[in-house]
Amino acid sequence: MSGDVWVFGYGSLMWRPGFDYEETVPALLRGYHRAFCIYSHHHRGTPDNPGLVLGIAPGGECHGLAFRVAERNWPVAKTYLDARELINNVYIPSDVTVHSANHGVLTAHTYVADLACRHYAGHLTLHEMARIITGAYGRAGTNLAYLENTVTHLDEMGIIDPPLHDLMDLVRREYGEINIGAGI
Repeated sequence: MSGDVWVFGYGSLMWRPGFDYEETVPALLRGYHRAFCIYSHHHRGTPDNPGLVLGIAPGGECHGLAFRVAERNWPVAKTYLDARELINNVYIPSDVTVHSANHGVLTAHTYVADLACRHYAGHLTLHEMARIITGAYGRAGTNLAYLENTVTHLDEMGIIDPPLHDLMDLVRREYGEINIGAGI
């Protein structure tokens, strides 16, 4: 691969990328939507009490951020991203087409939910997601903190994601104000 590489972030990568990049721009990915569709046995849950983390699955569209990584930094960034995202092989590394007002059509590297993986949870109802998220905790903290951080950061970035807001509203309605604990 030659030249700079774009990376599409749709979840915690947007506010905690963890790699060096030259610039970031808002980007739209058509044909996929953001969802709590991956069981987490590490970061937000355990094997005995799995949590849920975000993935992108077919259908709809997803607003996120595209990060331009300098060619010289791509090998280190790719190694970091693969280690972060490919735990349990729940995502498929993919190059997708995103649209940016600043740069037009871009090819960006991202991680798409593997619908055939046993950790895929795209069939859950909103109430099932809320129950799992309010009761799970993993190495990175509570699952609820992850949901709240996601919604808060999307709001700060001006990204509207009604399903995630509906999930957050349901959690607050059903479970009240919960101490979300540590974690990002």
